[in-house]
Amino acid sequence: MTLIAILVGTVAAGVGSVWLAAFLSFAMLARFTQHMLSLAAGALMATAFMHLLPEAFESAAGAHELFALLLGGLVFFFLLDKAELWHHGHEHHHGPVAEHDHQDRHHSHAHHHHGHGHAHDRHKDEPRSGGWAVLAGDSVHAFGDGILIASAFVADLRLGVVAALAVLAHEVPHHMGDLVVLRQTSGTARAALVKVSLAGTVTALGGLVGYLLLSQLDDWLPYFLVAASSSFVYVALADLIPQLQKRLSLRETAAQVLWLLGGIGLVTLVSGLAHRH
Repeated sequence: MTLIAILVGTVAAGVGSVWLAAFLSFAMLARFTQHMLSLAAGALMATAFMHLLPEAFESAAGAHELFALLLGGLVFFFLLDKAELWHHGHEHHHGPVAEHDHQDRHHSHAHHHHGHGHAHDRHKDEPRSGGWAVLAGDSVHAFGDGILIASAFVADLRLGVVAALAVLAHEVPHHMGDLVVLRQTSGTARAALVKVSLAGTVTALGGLVGYLLLSQLDDWLPYFLVAASSSFVYVALADLIPQLQKRLSLRETAAQVLWLLGGIGLVTLVSGLAHRH
């Protein structure tokens, strides 16, 4: 009975949060596509700095080890990005130039002309990197969430339900950011949804492993949290923030900053409420 409850709870939290985030990102907020980049950057950074890292450093794990893992994770995702860029450049050397031209024309039609020069150059690179870093970080994070949900269900069934709902709630804002990044790297909203959903199913794997090996894995949770954090920090600072650093009007800049702060505030608020309950 407990194992079934763990599996149901982890799937609901891991995949349900992705589909709710997709509804908000692609349906309700579809007309704010450009602002979603700012929201995504804020959400990913806040998830790392306001949620995952504080929980990791509140544990008995040594700060020196955790910082070393954070640094190692950033270097790892930098190299992963390089490998992804090389792989796509090698595979598509004579690739979909026409598709890029079509997308650039659409981009030019949809947005102000003074930013087209930057958009044209960046757009060719945007779909080439960041995807694997997000998926790897999501998978590690989801595995850790599954262990946390399993431990709550083992302690008490009602506590497990609350934990699953809390995970679902606090994952929605940062999954919105993930979907924005994956939509760029994958090219379509459907491909992005499928990839993030598959990463979300790792929550169930974490729940199963947590149920079987809960006492042995408890000490490893801080390291899972830091490893996931390194991917979110890297994607936000290396992929999303550079896309926002272009010359805009004062009004556009203010909107960009507000959406960035909105992503930070949303994750901080939801994570705080989930942690409190």
